[in-house]
Amino acid sequence: MDSLTSYREGAELFAPGRNCAHVAHAGRAAPLIDAESYFRSFARAAEHAQESIIILAWDFDSRTPLDFDGATPHVLLGDFLNDLVRRRRRLRIYVLIWDYPMIFGTDRETRPIYGLGWKPRRRVHLRYDNTHPVGGSHHQKIAVIDDSIAFCGGLDLTSKRWDTCEHAADDKRRSVEGTPYPPFHDAMIALDGDAARALGRLARDRWHRATGYVIPPARVHRDAWPDDLEPQFSAIDAAISRTIPDTNATAGAVKEVEALYVDMIRAAESYIYLENQYFTSETIRAALAQRLAQPDPPEIAVVTRRLSHGWLEEATMTALRIRVVKSLRAADTRGRFEVYYPYTPGLQDGTCIDVHSKIAVVDDRWLRIGSANLSNRSMGVDTECDITLDARDDEASRRAVRAARDVLLAEHLGVTPERLRAEVAAQGSLHAAIRQLHCDARTLRRIEDEEEPAGTDTLAAVADPEQPVALDQLIDFFSPDTRRSRGGPAWSRIVPIGCVFLALFLAWRYTPLADWLTADRIIGWARAAADVSWSPIAVILAYVPVAFTLFPRPLLTLFASVAYGPTMGFVIGMSGIALSALAAYYTGRAVSRDSVRRIAGRRLNRTSEVLRRRGLSAAIAVSIAPVAPFVVVGMVAGAVRLRLWQYLLGTLIGMLPGTLVTTFFGDQIAAALDSPAGINYWLVALAIAVMVALVVIVRRWVERVEKEDREAAHRAPGSLLPRAAISPG
Repeated sequence: MDSLTSYREGAELFAPGRNCAHVAHAGRAAPLIDAESYFRSFARAAEHAQESIIILAWDFDSRTPLDFDGATPHVLLGDFLNDLVRRRRRLRIYVLIWDYPMIFGTDRETRPIYGLGWKPRRRVHLRYDNTHPVGGSHHQKIAVIDDSIAFCGGLDLTSKRWDTCEHAADDKRRSVEGTPYPPFHDAMIALDGDAARALGRLARDRWHRATGYVIPPARVHRDAWPDDLEPQFSAIDAAISRTIPDTNATAGAVKEVEALYVDMIRAAESYIYLENQYFTSETIRAALAQRLAQPDPPEIAVVTRRLSHGWLEEATMTALRIRVVKSLRAADTRGRFEVYYPYTPGLQDGTCIDVHSKIAVVDDRWLRIGSANLSNRSMGVDTECDITLDARDDEASRRAVRAARDVLLAEHLGVTPERLRAEVAAQGSLHAAIRQLHCDARTLRRIEDEEEPAGTDTLAAVADPEQPVALDQLIDFFSPDTRRSRGGPAWSRIVPIGCVFLALFLAWRYTPLADWLTADRIIGWARAAADVSWSPIAVILAYVPVAFTLFPRPLLTLFASVAYGPTMGFVIGMSGIALSALAAYYTGRAVSRDSVRRIAGRRLNRTSEVLRRRGLSAAIAVSIAPVAPFVVVGMVAGAVRLRLWQYLLGTLIGMLPGTLVTTFFGDQIAAALDSPAGINYWLVALAIAVMVALVVIVRRWVERVEKEDREAAHRAPGSLLPRAAISPG
């Protein structure tokens, strides 16, 4: 849209089907700044729940404190939800979380399997959503209570989110299991009326597409609005905008979030205030640059965080932000654009106030709070949901929009909203007021210019894409250290292996080992071990260090078969395999996923996606035809949060043929040592042929599944909402 006239005359900005899914009426609406406010309001509203609570989340942690009694948590999220269903027999709670792949996820709460971690009560349904495209995530943060009140924004009910508006550097309550984390800033918005019911339909549709089950609509309409939550808006329209990547289920990508941002930027007359975790979107950059090139552009103030989380974000999102900021400062010939970060003294080196909010305020008319970052992936790859209020010409609503802006800026500057409002009025400029209120204590500081790193185009294409990318591209980018070397002739790898085998043969033939490690002596050791009562337990326990040191496990099974006979040897072998599988699995859960990724290598990183998607069948396959050492496969299974029963059962089924063959060979070896004529060479040949055939068949199956998953990367079934999922009424 080239002309701004229609917007300035008060015409509609919202266009359902293009920049929003639906425009719904809210009787009450209230911005909730920072997690202390949201967590408390959520708990108060949930206390009124009669039939349903639906939570859509990027992450969820049952150990999250909802409130504090002094310095200690007053109630934890998991205990609170369990207590609600215990007290209300008709209440059901539904929690849908992004089921993240290993190479992207950060450490999260242990899944409630086999008594580990949180134990949801009956009628608390916890599910993991893996229907997003490869490289994308479910990023919506929505909570709906009885379709009476809904919350939407940037905050998950999870760890490392709780904080107050003071963002004090030394707040002891801001810790997870005794480990402190930096100040965290974010926002949600609470709505009731038709807007809450529309978000309820969105949440139910998402649950159905992810799980195949239908959540019935709420039948009771008891007012769940918390008594202590003062609504800032009344009788106002709210637009629900979404990002949904292109899949078979969507009949085309939904990019309402991006379209509404562009329209708001074009409609702005006086100012644009943006708060966001990231500032890397090329579409948003172009829209802002277009406004800055006009004769009388609006003031544009962007607040973001100063530092990134870890080296990967520093090398990608920070580098892309440098490019965007540099471009816009070059386009700003009238001093109307600036980017800030909130500062507070006393923080540890390498930390900052973590601005995680996704907020836009434009011209005292539009207030927007949601889950979408100002990044390319939030505009086209991840599922997102934003709420935008339109004050139109209602003076009370316009004052409420301006008050929301003033509360946010005052919080960052360490002043009262009244002082901030007076300074803006005196200076006639947001930027001038910020400069005037700058101090050495709590304040906003300018993000300084930096040099753009080389290779930013490549970073944008993979780290912050505008559409889903293939798994191979992601693995190539995130695992450069595991790429297979293509250089050098084949003999350079074969010759060293041959030399090792030659050295072992010569040592066996021409050194004292030939007299010491005789077959009779080894058999004698095995049979002597059988006479010790506790030796079977020792052999079973030995499977764990054998697995972690990569010693050939079948040799231990052969030893057990010779010592105790084929039947007992088989039982000991399977028991030892189960024990070492458990050790590897829980090691993978305990260490960081980045460590597992590096250990696993490129081939197994790709297979981890097969494990995550195919569960039991994939666990059986990689046990029969391993793509990596046994302990590494187990660690990957633990890291990708494969269900324990699937991994353990799959491992035992997959190891069954090999263990049977090994114990059979052990029996044949013992028979041959007693009487060489007793060995059945036909059975030996048949056993070898069966194992070779199994390995070939299973390897081809794994390769076929990987190919299917790669081809389905852009068309994951049932992943997201269609355009018409939220209709009027």
